[in-house]
Amino acid sequence: VLMTTDVRAVHFDLSEANRAFLDKKLERLAHAKDLIVDLLFAFTKEKQFKCECTVNFRWGAQAHVQETDFDLLPGIEKLMDKLEQKINKEKERVKEKK
Repeated sequence: VLMTTDVRAVHFDLSEANRAFLDKKLERLAHAKDLIVDLLFAFTKEKQFKCECTVNFRWGAQAHVQETDFDLLPGIEKLMDKLEQKINKEKERVKEKK
């Protein structure tokens, strides 16, 4: 089952390089792809970049993480760290229920 990734850039164009950077970071979540239905990213450029992601898990749970940074790449980096923690936490929680 493939997890889908939706990426929206608001008020700016996401360059190929930035998209590639994000895709590379997403490889860190490969171990959890069977738990996730989709990842919805939104990057908004205001004074800073607001980086958000909503994760929809297979069992109906949803998680939302967000980060801000003056630069997009460090913002993505921090967002992915948070996302990874969130996914691992959710994974543990579900394991405990079984």
